[in-house]
Amino acid sequence: MSAILEIPEVRKRVSPLTPEEYHRLDEFNEHGRRTELIRGIVIEKMSKSPLHSYLAKRLYDIITALAPKGVVIRREDPLALADSEPEPDIAVVRGSDKDFLKDHPRTAELVIEVAVSSVLLDRESASLYAEAGVKEYWIVLGNEKKIEVYRHPQSGHYKEQTLLGLDEAIQSPVVPEIRIRLRELFL
Repeated sequence: MSAILEIPEVRKRVSPLTPEEYHRLDEFNEHGRRTELIRGIVIEKMSKSPLHSYLAKRLYDIITALAPKGVVIRREDPLALADSEPEPDIAVVRGSDKDFLKDHPRTAELVIEVAVSSVLLDRESASLYAEAGVKEYWIVLGNEKKIEVYRHPQSGHYKEQTLLGLDEAIQSPVVPEIRIRLRELFL
């Protein structure tokens, strides 16, 4: 069925959902599949490889230990964006847990996706996060042991993109307490 979406005539006829319509759906469909809303399209979430799970948990633990007061570290929780509700591996948002009792955050200081098999979708999501004013976006390339870093969102795009390797460290300018040596991440 996914090949049908590659046909331009069919793709034009796909009926996108608003976030409100998406909320009326069950969290799990009848087959127990987890989904997220991206650009008005319901996308089934991929299963996670052991490497993906390891890196996401390791990042979460490291960032939680480094994070200053006044930010919340969210793991696989939704962000409520204009036409999407992605569930990034990690989002660092300003505020406290109580700020999100009734609504999901609408932006983040930093969003991190771990890409073992989903790098194309994660790269495509950069514009989604830039439009939402996410100040910094990292794609952790698990197999390559590198991190793509996107900074300075403007007009739906990031003005700066860099690639960091195993012998480098990454420090977030928006949450400067977060500084990670890549070698320590990819043990």
